[in-house]
Amino acid sequence: MSISTTRGDGGQTGLAGGIRVSKADPRVETYGTIDELISQLGFARAICRNQAIHDLTKSIQRELFQVGSAIATPAESPKPQPIITDEMVNRLTGEVHRIEATEGLLSDWSLPGADATSAAYDVARTICRRAERLAVRLGNDGVDLQPNVLRYLNRLSDLLWLFGRLIETELGVDSTLREGSGPRWSRAW
Repeated sequence: MSISTTRGDGGQTGLAGGIRVSKADPRVETYGTIDELISQLGFARAICRNQAIHDLTKSIQRELFQVGSAIATPAESPKPQPIITDEMVNRLTGEVHRIEATEGLLSDWSLPGADATSAAYDVARTICRRAERLAVRLGNDGVDLQPNVLRYLNRLSDLLWLFGRLIETELGVDSTLREGSGPRWSRAW
């Protein structure tokens, strides 16, 4: 059996359960961005020297396949949606709290690029934020998404930022945005 079916040659793809839609459908764009995030996390994991972050990243990649599948499965599909559980979100929240307790970690916004691994996690964070915005747009357009999809993506983007900062802290790298008396930027933007 080949992965090349030619069924998508006309610009259509199948959602979970066999429902055909345009490859430009917002749902496809959203779960495609989750796929991009999974791949970027694979790159970050491949170069990560911190074993705990490496292992947690692999676990997150597996969970993201569930998140993507939950987005790709419309309510009218005969296939049930995978459930994004409170436990999945709570585990990310626990990791966020554990890492942000590291002394000096939250002293300033960071300038990506001080280290290849932390920069890879920063790219993953921006992809995650895009996936979150796309998921919000789906909800605004009336697509019924599990609430934990948004919670998971929001928490994950926080965690990915913290992974980068923790890696830099462990390496003794200064990636703070400000030099001297320059402007102070808010993490809120």
